[in-house]
Amino acid sequence: MSKPFIEAFFDAPTNTISYLVGDPATHAAAVIDPVLDFDVASGIADTRSAKRILAFAAEHGWRIEMVLETHAHADHLSAAPFIKAHTGAPIGIGAHIRDVQRIFRPVFAMTDLKTDGSDFDRLYEDGDRFAIGELMVEVLHVPGHTPADVAYVIGDAAFVGDTLFMPDYGTARADFPGGDARTLYRSIRRLLALPDETRLFLCHDYKAPGREEYRWETTVGEQRRSSVHVHDGVSEEAFVAMRENRDAGLAVPKLLLPSIQVNIRAGHFAEATANGVTYLKIPVKWRDAGDQPKG
Repeated sequence: MSKPFIEAFFDAPTNTISYLVGDPATHAAAVIDPVLDFDVASGIADTRSAKRILAFAAEHGWRIEMVLETHAHADHLSAAPFIKAHTGAPIGIGAHIRDVQRIFRPVFAMTDLKTDGSDFDRLYEDGDRFAIGELMVEVLHVPGHTPADVAYVIGDAAFVGDTLFMPDYGTARADFPGGDARTLYRSIRRLLALPDETRLFLCHDYKAPGREEYRWETTVGEQRRSSVHVHDGVSEEAFVAMRENRDAGLAVPKLLLPSIQVNIRAGHFAEATANGVTYLKIPVKWRDAGDQPKG
């Protein structure tokens, strides 16, 4: 089985890991889940994290030919358009992004949002295969966290997005619109049917209690033996009960509102207004509708 070159880039403010994945034979490469730095308090966007990836690729002779998103992230904004602008690499995501666009278009009153996925350059269906140089990539549709999650299996490695965390931390939440704990369990079991030695590369790490260092690489075998949520022997019913109970107490991600609006557009912001400024929307709901001022 082929072994791709993999370089990880950890973003501490969002606990996100982006990856440069390359074919050693041709030096063709892909970037997976690039982060756009965004300070929500000031509204300032910055590309320093994406520039780190571009600088590393240039220094080591990697030719970036693709940008791959595992899903429309809710905890960080995507730098995919910045990577594309500097490399020409097309942006790909799972074809079920259309479902996510249809869910959130009315939530944010995004009347200009296309729901056919055409903001992205490539829409991948379950089982699709494509090449990065001489490396073959297989796409697995693994919904549950969102309807559109995919994993990319590249040689002996799989990039699983938010489906799984490190074995001592568990699994992704399934309470976002379109998410489903039962579907997530089935997607995870599909991933854990890969060979035990398959390396799993995760999109986030939050350091489980008692662990002092961040980690983002594990294996199928390690997950099956020791995942606190889905080790072998955990039934679907037990997982669903645990996941739904746990999700009920989780806070809303800090960057949820800006992330969704930007990421379902393939990382693009809405058009700037006449004053040259781009704006994001904040939906406001009154706990008691009778308290809302009229007129």
